[in-house]
This record gives sequence, structure tokens and C-alpha cells, in this order.
Amino acid sequence: MHHDAAANAMLAHFSDPEAVRRYADGPPRFVPGFADLHRMTRILLMEQAAPEARVLVLGAGGGLELKALAEAEPRWRFFGVDPASEMLKLAEQTLGPFNARVQLQQGYIDDAPDGPFDAATCLLTLHFLDVDERRRTAREIHRRLRPGAPFVAAHSSFPQQDSQRARWLSRYAAYAIASGADPNQANTARAAVEARLNLLSPEQDAQILREAGFRDVELFYAAFTWRGWIAYA
Repeated sequence: MHHDAAANAMLAHFSDPEAVRRYADGPPRFVPGFADLHRMTRILLMEQAAPEARVLVLGAGGGLELKALAEAEPRWRFFGVDPASEMLKLAEQTLGPFNARVQLQQGYIDDAPDGPFDAATCLLTLHFLDVDERRRTAREIHRRLRPGAPFVAAHSSFPQQDSQRARWLSRYAAYAIASGADPNQANTARAAVEARLNLLSPEQDAQILREAGFRDVELFYAAFTWRGWIAYA
């Protein structure tokens, strides 16, 4: 499987213990409504998933969404996959007593069991993959879900025409600074996003989910440079 420069840069960053230690501060400052995104994700999965659901979590490193879901749904069991071992260590620390219901695996989607799973999430992860790998990953998630199972994806996705893209990236940095991020760090993050990530427009992102076989793809979350969709296998 091929991983492009953006994915490799991400892996290097998330393998740095110092970056990992700071991780828990990052998403709430850069992602508007971060805790609410987890809450909405749970509600959307809960609509269809059984009380004893098996849930696939791709990009599970850090463990923040795993903890939110495990706390709220005492009988769900989770399989979490992430390429960065340091982030998986952080997930174990974050999960504490919930580790009993969570199996963690270092790797990519191919390293997840075939399932079938009753639900899946991929939060703040797909934007690290180039278009082809994103398509393939979405197909592989679909293949591991039972028919009708819900899938929640949320990541960086906003208009990509030059003038619009620059304006939205400035807003991304401004939001982080307004949320208490160090201005230098926020501007460095903005430059990294601009240089490294293979960003798509929301229309393209929704289309990738449809091409992967998901139906009823609906936008449920839109916050500055972030979008989230619910779709069904």
C-alpha cells in the first residue's frame, strides 16, 4: 500500500512523544465544537447500532473519541486502528478503565479485521490521505460494515479554489488563536495544512463516500474548515 508525503509527515509528527503529549490540547482549539462532534457522532451511530455494537474506529490514536463513545455506551466494544504507536499509547492512557472494551491495533485500514462491524467512525483522519488512498480506505471501511451500518466521517474539507482556500485557511488559524493556541503554533499549523494536506471540497468528499458504496450520505457538521458526514453501508 502506498502512503504519500502527507501521511508520512503526519506519522512523523504523531511519533514525536512531545507532540503526542500536547495532543489533547490541540483538537479542541483547532476544531470548533470538538466535544459536540463526539456527542453528535454517538447519537448518529446509536440510531442504527445495537446496544452491543462492535464499532470500528479508524485513526483511533489519542483515544479521545473512543473514550467519549465508551463512556456513553457501556455495552459497545471497539476496535481502534492507528499508524502511530505513540498515539496508541496515549489512547491507552486516555481510556483507563475503558481499555477492557477496546482492542487497539497499530496500522492502517488493512490491519483491521474483516468484521462485519455494526458501525464505524473516522474522525480528523481522512484529510491525511491522498485522493486515491482516501477512496480505497472508504471502500475498505464499507467492506467491513454489515449492510445498513452507520459510518461517521469528519475531517478538514472546505472550498478549494485559490482565493477561497486562502481565506478559509486564515480563518482556521484565527479560530485556533481565538481559542487560546499560541499564534506561532497556529500559523505553523496553517502553513503545514496548506503545504502538505491533499484537501478536497465538501462536494468531492461526499462523492468519495458515495463511490465507496455508502448511501444516504448526509452532511451533519460544518464548522469553518471542517465537515462531517453520516452515511450507511
